[in-house]
Amino acid sequence: MSFFAGISIIITLSALLGYVNHRWLKLPTTIGVMVLSLVIGISLKGVDIFYPEFIAPIKKNLTAFDFSSFLLDTILCFMLFAGSLHVNLADLKKTWTTVVSYATIGVLISTLLIGFFSKWVLGIFGFEVDFIVCLLFGALISPTDPIAVIGILSNYNIPKKLKVEIVGESLFNDGVGVVVFTVIYSVMQLGVASFTFTNLFHAFALEVFGGLTIGLLVGYVGYLLIKSIDSYQNEVLISLAIVMGGYSLANSIHASGPLAMVVAGLLIGSKSKQKLMSDISTDYLNKFWELIDEICNTILFVLIGLEIFLVSIKGSYLILGAAFILLTLLVRFISLVPAYFIFNRKEKKKMLGLSILTWGGLRGGISIALALSLNGKVPYSDLFLVITFCIVLFSIVFQGLSIKWLLKKYETD
Repeated sequence: MSFFAGISIIITLSALLGYVNHRWLKLPTTIGVMVLSLVIGISLKGVDIFYPEFIAPIKKNLTAFDFSSFLLDTILCFMLFAGSLHVNLADLKKTWTTVVSYATIGVLISTLLIGFFSKWVLGIFGFEVDFIVCLLFGALISPTDPIAVIGILSNYNIPKKLKVEIVGESLFNDGVGVVVFTVIYSVMQLGVASFTFTNLFHAFALEVFGGLTIGLLVGYVGYLLIKSIDSYQNEVLISLAIVMGGYSLANSIHASGPLAMVVAGLLIGSKSKQKLMSDISTDYLNKFWELIDEICNTILFVLIGLEIFLVSIKGSYLILGAAFILLTLLVRFISLVPAYFIFNRKEKKKMLGLSILTWGGLRGGISIALALSLNGKVPYSDLFLVITFCIVLFSIVFQGLSIKWLLKKYETD
């Protein structure tokens, strides 16, 4: 199947499922289209048992499709820029210490704890997995997904401070999580002996500070270009250049492309909110990127549901998946505690606020993409993929739909 034909099928299916959800299910778009595509994926699995020859062409094309590359190298830059474009930078500045702590210290604590407990839990079930592989899993499952968080939580009335903390954390810990994952994978590939503390610091610094610098650079240059003309067609084109050019530049020097896009989006968004760009520029940019965000989100979550067709599901794997759902929720709660109680001393509903941050920390496509990138490259990669799918599906469907009850309690208490 040609690339154009494949993309045509995906977009057509996304449009149909989006219509069905909007017309009848009336769930948040992210959840609705993923549930529908999940039903299709499970149905294909059932048909494959009895009529494998009928499903063979579909299976072949889905197997050939590189979901990990499609997300991490193609559409992630668009979604991160679009998501950060609508974040209020003034509100983010008020909680920046909390957000940075969650996105850095929180991710590192979570990675270490999940790595440690994974080694222990898997050992109980008879799986002898190296600790560094468990750490790798901790790195891919620790970051909350900004795409899932923004796509789902935007449907609910969340207190401003909590919303800024959850969304801000998800935007930045996504980039930090990918950096931690990359560094751990490099250590595993090259050997611990080849990595000194200095090497690790340099690798981490290049990814993080390089990404932040490129984001500021391309964002500011793009803003100056947009401000100097009055042509919405060219202004939208410049914004596309910021995203595609900036992301490619960051990746070419091994800096963090996701962090670059978050910073560029925040900068452009703040300039538009400060009325430093013309109203027509702001209007067209916002509408264009809202549309891009909606299309990419729908496509992504349709693909997440369909990918279940390729996952090797075993009873023991599902039991471990359920155990790890509880484990990741517990670890997320623990990893948030230090920063939350330090920077929210005046908060009256501390435990309830912490519970919302824990339950609202949704995992999504980025965790699945990173898990798929390990397929066949590390021991028990199929097991970790199933566990990741279990956590992501529970996160998006159950946490995404039920967080409104916590929010209602927060408002009434």
